Amino acid sequence: TSDCLSALQYAMNLRLRDEAMFAAEYQNEPLTAKEEEDMLSADEIAAKLNRRPEGAVPSSCGRLVMYVDVQKKCLYYAILALEPNFTAYLLEYGTHPDQQRHYFAYREVRKTLATARRGHGEEAAIYAGLEALVAEKLGRAWPRDDGAEMRISLCLIDSGYQKDTVELYVRQSKYASTVMSAKGFGVGASSVPLEERTKKKGEEVGDGWKVTGPQGEHSVRLVLIDTNHWKSFLHARLAVPLGDGGCLSLWGKSEQRHRMIAEHFTSEYRVRTEGRGRKVDEWKEQPGRDNHLLDCAVGCLAAASMVGCRLLAKAVP
Repeated sequence: TSDCLSALQYAMNLRLRDEAMFAAEYQNEPLTAKEEEDMLSADEIAAKLNRRPEGAVPSSCGRLVMYVDVQKKCLYYAILALEPNFTAYLLEYGTHPDQQRHYFAYREVRKTLATARRGHGEEAAIYAGLEALVAEKLGRAWPRDDGAEMRISLCLIDSGYQKDTVELYVRQSKYASTVMSAKGFGVGASSVPLEERTKKKGEEVGDGWKVTGPQGEHSVRLVLIDTNHWKSFLHARLAVPLGDGGCLSLWGKSEQRHRMIAEHFTSEYRVRTEGRGRKVDEWKEQPGRDNHLLDCAVGCLAAASMVGCRLLAKAVP
């Protein structure tokens, strides 16, 4: 830039402005990578197996939630079953259209929304994809171990990409009582937490989330999600040993089966920041890494909070 005498000075200015960002994005060596003793590695996450069948819901679970991350090529999704104390079981995840393989990068996606619906424009292809995916998952019953059949309680759909298309689908969906538009963003230490902001008429507020009030006749309510809060919460759940309350586990017996989602979960690193009397983990992307299934899991946990899951049960009077 014009105020720098050399490339070295420019680099030093970047380092002084945000050392963690500089280390991760310019050196490709995140400062926190070796310091996160409470964060599991991708190998450790892939090994958190509960040896249950895919899609089978434990009898202890009372809620199913789903999150859809909208991308141009495909829709990523994840579905969690939860006990009231946030003990969570990953039931299913993947993409629509189905890529017919368990490990791939977004850049390698070949079965796209566009190729599945030739003749559709981008918006129409995404709309049709949402219709098909949501109908498939919300239209089915999920078997529980005790013989009961469960239904998805809440499905959030990310509106960060193609906002108007997502909102149109949410408004017109036959599952309009169960699907909601969502938008994630990181609330830093210097910002006021969502739950402490002035509550406007019609808004709902919870731990790390807020639902906006009605904005007009043709608008839909939007779920705002503090992704910094829920990414830290996700990694805390992953760190809880199998069998303990509040643990998040993966189905099946194969670590290789979950290699992709484990890499998505570890695609970002956190930097501890302080401001306004708060300490907050601010999460930053590592260059060249896919994080779409991380976003799906984070959205599922926020949805679980919205339907009543709490890490600590309230004392009985």
